[in-house]
Amino acid sequence: MSICAFLALSSCSQPQPSSSLSSILDAGVLKVGSVYGRTTYYNGPTSPEGFEFELAQGFADYLGVKLEVYPYYSYRELLPQLDNHQVDLIAANITMTEQRKSKYRFGPAYQSVNFELVYKKGEDRPRDIEQLEGDLTIVANDLYREPLTSLIDESETMFWTETDEKDIEELLEMVSKDELDYTISDSNILAVARRRYPNLGIGFSVTDTLEIGWLLNKDTDDSLRAALIEYFGSIQSNGFFSALEDKYFGHVQSFDYVDTRAFMRAVDKTLPVFKELFEAYAGDNDWRLVAAMSYQESHWKPKAKSPTGVRGMMMLTLGTAKDMKVTSRTDAEQSISGGSRYFSSLLRRIPARIQSPDRIWMSLAAYNVGLGHLEDARVITERQGYNPDLWVDVKKHLPLLRQKKFYKSTRYGYARGDEAVNYVDNIRRYYDTLIWLEDQTDLPLIDELPVDSEGVLEDTYLQNGESDADDAAAEESLQETTK
Repeated sequence: MSICAFLALSSCSQPQPSSSLSSILDAGVLKVGSVYGRTTYYNGPTSPEGFEFELAQGFADYLGVKLEVYPYYSYRELLPQLDNHQVDLIAANITMTEQRKSKYRFGPAYQSVNFELVYKKGEDRPRDIEQLEGDLTIVANDLYREPLTSLIDESETMFWTETDEKDIEELLEMVSKDELDYTISDSNILAVARRRYPNLGIGFSVTDTLEIGWLLNKDTDDSLRAALIEYFGSIQSNGFFSALEDKYFGHVQSFDYVDTRAFMRAVDKTLPVFKELFEAYAGDNDWRLVAAMSYQESHWKPKAKSPTGVRGMMMLTLGTAKDMKVTSRTDAEQSISGGSRYFSSLLRRIPARIQSPDRIWMSLAAYNVGLGHLEDARVITERQGYNPDLWVDVKKHLPLLRQKKFYKSTRYGYARGDEAVNYVDNIRRYYDTLIWLEDQTDLPLIDELPVDSEGVLEDTYLQNGESDADDAAAEESLQETTK
């Protein structure tokens, strides 16, 4: 349906009174209010980022107008801007409660969340409000207040405190650091935060599942909402929404406490030894991405090996090592250099029409399962009626390479495609954590690691149970073929 069809019930050529949509089109600007946050809007290294921001940019592009975002530090500051028609809509992860519906209009629902009671793992887990034994502090606005007020009668007093000085990410950090007993968070924000603070636990769900939508002024006519319905319908059908949701949330929904804690410890104790090598040999790649790959491959152990014969920091096969002119796969410098160059070669071989970040995730999958198997999965994806150029669609079909009825018609046959999907998701989580950690603080110095009297990293720490003699024998044929 054309935008023109939204402007009036009759012909677009006839004079019509101004509508909310026509006002936006005439001005050539869509004004969107939001709040600062990793799932809404924030200033990235080169441009604004955030799930809500990218959705809003997509809507502005759909209308053919310029986007202007007005970010605020709190939801409470933002509402008057909508009430006074200073913004056209609010895109800020807002839940559709009955109370809110009575005061405002909503666009179509596009996500759902729960509000969770958050506590620190290791403390007694509360399973309902009656078991709270400590301070519960929430962000001072209706988004967080309403879930709690629904649990008490009107005559009862609040059993929590509210703050205007902290946002939800700060409160979650305080719980993690034992500076606060409890807070509540929506499940999307919590999923992202637990990658940084793995000791955050969920006590219980404060609400049932709530839908999320963009907030419109109560006086807004149907034209803008109709355009929103058409826009969200189009991005659901063309895959844009699924790809965007996967970009921000797809790799953080599953949470492994033990793995996350182990990774954080490795960042403190091991990464400083190799950080300069990752920086030096990343090439055009982000060194943190290469480091995340290496952790997934070897847990940053230069002499790691697998039963299939791959070895080293980047777990190179003999064939790949030979192609990259790596003479010793268990030499950390050579392995990182060779692995990074090999990953770059995969990036170049992904079809040029596939945009980032999809081409990055597909290249990671190819590093794990092979470029041929990735292409087989893309063929299956297309045969099933999905987009082979979107990672969110390809990742659904990679596991089908395990099923005979699918792999028997492919060029390269059987593959453990499900492992490739997990591989990519893990690397994305590690990568996100490294980006966040580097923004927070410098990585520890090498003198915090287990070193001997001469300042050399302890041999047992690097070897992962192997002797130098075993390694030398394993690499002898490789050295001969790369001379």
